[in-house]
Amino acid sequence: MRTVRKNKRSALFLLIGALAVLNLTYAALNSNAKMSTVVITAKQMNVPITAKFNKVNTIIVYNPSKPEATKTNIAIDISSFDLGDPEYNKEVLKKEWFNATQFPKATFISTSMKSDINGKLKALGKLSIKGKTMEVNVPVTITKKDTSTIFDGSLPIKRLDFGVGEGDWADTSMVANEVVIQFHIVLQQ
Repeated sequence: MRTVRKNKRSALFLLIGALAVLNLTYAALNSNAKMSTVVITAKQMNVPITAKFNKVNTIIVYNPSKPEATKTNIAIDISSFDLGDPEYNKEVLKKEWFNATQFPKATFISTSMKSDINGKLKALGKLSIKGKTMEVNVPVTITKKDTSTIFDGSLPIKRLDFGVGEGDWADTSMVANEVVIQFHIVLQQ
């Protein structure tokens, strides 16, 4: 019995030691909310419109010498969607659009990071909006500036794939189906 406890204790110390070494190599970084942005661009009656999400929580585990091992978890507060007008903001939170009451968060969780032929990276992962989840490949550019690491990219999606814009709003002649999500995530150490 003592040998089993001793072996379990030794295994626990080894695990703690391994995690301590990993923490020297990988940093779990939270985004700087004041400097980070998540913006969407769509077309309504063929006129581009832009909106942003004001509350985005990002955790990225990143090692500059092994960017392919990057892990990302992004959670967007749907109620923070801002079209620049309080009435429009209220409208898009309704059931036909984002249904923010039932689905208060949109998320992206990466499963892996791959090098692209252009020297960029592609974050492979699961994008969940309004209760629908799809596998996506997100092109990402990573740059370093002073003590910040910056992740930039954009991802075109089809809003109807996620059920955003139901009923009369499913008509793509009014609001285009394609939406581009652009992000600029600034992480500070």
